[in-house]
Amino acid sequence: MGPVRAILLGKLDVKTLEDLLYFLPFRYEDRTEIKKIGALIPDKEQTVAGEIISVDLMETRRIRIVKAVIRDETGTLQAKWFNQPYLKQALQKGDQIMLSGKARINFYQGGHLAMESPQYEKVDGEEPKLHLGRIVPIYHETKGLTSRQIRSIMHGLLNQYGSSIPENLPSSLIQKFSFLPLSQAISELHFPSPNAPLTLLQSGKTLMHQRLAFDELYLMEMGLAYRKKQAATEALGTAFKINSKRVERLLGYIPFQLTSAQKRVFSEISDDMAKPFPMHRLIQGDVGCGKTIVAFMAILIAIDNETQAALMAPTEILAEQHFLRLKEYGDPLGLSILLLTSDMKKKEKADAIDRIAIGEVNLVIGTHALIQEAISFKKLGLVVVDEQHKFGVLQRAKLSQKGERPDILIMTATPIPRTLALTLYGDLNLSVINEIPAGRSPIKTQVFHEKERAHAYQLLERELCAGRQAYIVCPLVEASEAVDLKAAKDFSGHLQSDLLSHRRVGLLHGRLKREDKEKIMMAFRDGELDLLVATTVIEVGIDLPNATVMIIEHAERFGLAQLHQLRGRVGRGAKQSYCFLMAGYPQSQEARTRLQVMQRSTDGFVIAEEDLALRGPGAFFGTQQSGLPELRVANLVRDGALLEPARKEAFQWIEQDPALSRSESLSIRSALERKWKGKIEWLAVG
Repeated sequence: MGPVRAILLGKLDVKTLEDLLYFLPFRYEDRTEIKKIGALIPDKEQTVAGEIISVDLMETRRIRIVKAVIRDETGTLQAKWFNQPYLKQALQKGDQIMLSGKARINFYQGGHLAMESPQYEKVDGEEPKLHLGRIVPIYHETKGLTSRQIRSIMHGLLNQYGSSIPENLPSSLIQKFSFLPLSQAISELHFPSPNAPLTLLQSGKTLMHQRLAFDELYLMEMGLAYRKKQAATEALGTAFKINSKRVERLLGYIPFQLTSAQKRVFSEISDDMAKPFPMHRLIQGDVGCGKTIVAFMAILIAIDNETQAALMAPTEILAEQHFLRLKEYGDPLGLSILLLTSDMKKKEKADAIDRIAIGEVNLVIGTHALIQEAISFKKLGLVVVDEQHKFGVLQRAKLSQKGERPDILIMTATPIPRTLALTLYGDLNLSVINEIPAGRSPIKTQVFHEKERAHAYQLLERELCAGRQAYIVCPLVEASEAVDLKAAKDFSGHLQSDLLSHRRVGLLHGRLKREDKEKIMMAFRDGELDLLVATTVIEVGIDLPNATVMIIEHAERFGLAQLHQLRGRVGRGAKQSYCFLMAGYPQSQEARTRLQVMQRSTDGFVIAEEDLALRGPGAFFGTQQSGLPELRVANLVRDGALLEPARKEAFQWIEQDPALSRSESLSIRSALERKWKGKIEWLAVG
């Protein structure tokens, strides 16, 4: 491989021979049927074979055209290639050749058929056909490297190394699932046999695809199983005493009863905290299910054991909301709770850092500002991370390193499909709060179009007249000439001066100063505002039981997960709540489907599954954020059924051989070190 081609392949994220072997075709073309020239159908992809009877090069000031005429016993066909003058020498009169492409009628030359820029292959005796006369693999290209060239590279690679591709799986597992040998699966995916099922090839559902997908999922789950086993056995943490006086007092004065799901999850957390190994647990639950109070109870256990706790949130608004709510819960318990943000004044921040370092602060709440080098804790016992997927794994790790192996509790209000939960959080113990507090009604969701706006506003006014409050979410802060979307600033001014001039309207967006945001939120919470016009900064963290209406402008522009999160800002009290999705035109079919899903379901897990099916796993959560190896072959939507057996086998293997030191584990370990390289450094154990 020359240096130029190596650079070009690097642009396709192919850097090693193994990368190249797993650089699979993204589609296939059936070029097995050889048509006679006289039987060609215009404007249809077809393959013909014949003898070249002439080759000419025409040159103008702007373009060079190679023209070749081929014939068989039924007629002649002209082929043209543009700006490829080398073909004049490559194609010679008398050569036997195959062409594949669309034949079109050339009305300027008597209505004869011609192919423009067809794929070609010279037929040289026993030379294998790579580009025609078979099911042909089509690869992603980059400038300077065509699919045809990649095909030739792959053929040479497989000829040289195809039979010596090492197995990733132990032989017992290959036999158990009756898998094809890995070398055969890879070879046949690059160059399928003539009778291979084209439909299954195109959809990625062949036995060869399944073998490679299982390998990837197994190695991913093996890495997660290894990490979980190491965390549970190697590093000693704090064995907390879980009988907390502060938890008892908290439950005595909060104005609601815990649901059975909250009690169950708190019991699971308590059991983890009592063990001498660091807790690694994820609380997953739909919006409004009460994760925060459960996390706060865990925080109280840590504080009662004379350690500190840290809560990291992805946005300042969410951090501020946690601070306001937990301060309200914590003040009667004599807690010192501090909010740490990036826009604090210099002296204020310096004082805060000193107080944290000497242990004067029990609980620190903040954004990624918490992981700054200047921040140190006297004794950090518990780390709580909210909406983990909005952070990178390194950020979570940096916060954990502020203490001596603290317990880690992660919360997410983003419902995650089971297949993604088993990959993204496969090394964590999972707790699900699958129950909403008593007395709440499902939110009624309705799609409105611009001509129905007046009716939506009548329904809004009805709720406001009943003393309720409402949100209107706009996709932009300020109007843009380039994008015809409603902007929060202009829209709030329009409402205040015209449509709802008799109402008290507030404006909230991410560009406001922290003090201004706090002031607006307090005014809304205290009932001094009827209506809050906002951007998506209110997506998470705002809890106001009196808000019963959410209007989302240009709802077709939002993803399902974000629409569901926004809708979750209402429906947090006993009164019936409503979400009005104001949809503009034009709408794609996918956008219409999203709005229909929102209208028919309020179950976050159902919505998450629909979202995964619509967008695919790559868009659901970025692999960079997840800290997991990239899946080159496996697709969690298509191959979801393979994930659970792959996970089961991986975790069982780690139980039997935690250090991967047995002889039958050597192939797994070698593959793991390659697959997870740079992702989990500690995999290289003795």
